[in-house]
Amino acid sequence: MISKSSEEYLKTMYVLKKQNGNIRVTDIAKKMNCSKPSVNKAIYNLKDNGLLNYESYGTIELTNEGENLAKKILETYDIVYLFLKDVLNIEAEEAEKEAEKIKLAITDNTTNKLAKYVHQVLDLNNLDCDYDINKEKCRCCVRRTSSKND
Repeated sequence: MISKSSEEYLKTMYVLKKQNGNIRVTDIAKKMNCSKPSVNKAIYNLKDNGLLNYESYGTIELTNEGENLAKKILETYDIVYLFLKDVLNIEAEEAEKEAEKIKLAITDNTTNKLAKYVHQVLDLNNLDCDYDINKEKCRCCVRRTSSKND
């Protein structure tokens, strides 16, 4: 089990890999608005937990376990966001902020139950696509899938 802070680093690394094809300490620090020494500490923590491979000044690569956990973290955010925005009708900006906070506090069991509820209420098929945090790709794909069924 890793800390919520480490989860945020892992998520950021996954997103950077999807966006840029590679993961660099400088890019992580910039995206998370933190120092390079903080990033390095997180990298070694994640490496010790078997979530990434890294040699000093080398490439940063997520392991399969690391990539799967990053996807899970992003999916949890999406599920909570969809629930807040589309089920509770909370404004998008507020839903984004709240989803970030809530995803850090809920258990896997709660996430699974919320996912089933959201998928059922919104008549959605699947949230499993390549997430792009800047383009909200998962939410757009979900809406397109939902629209095709109408």
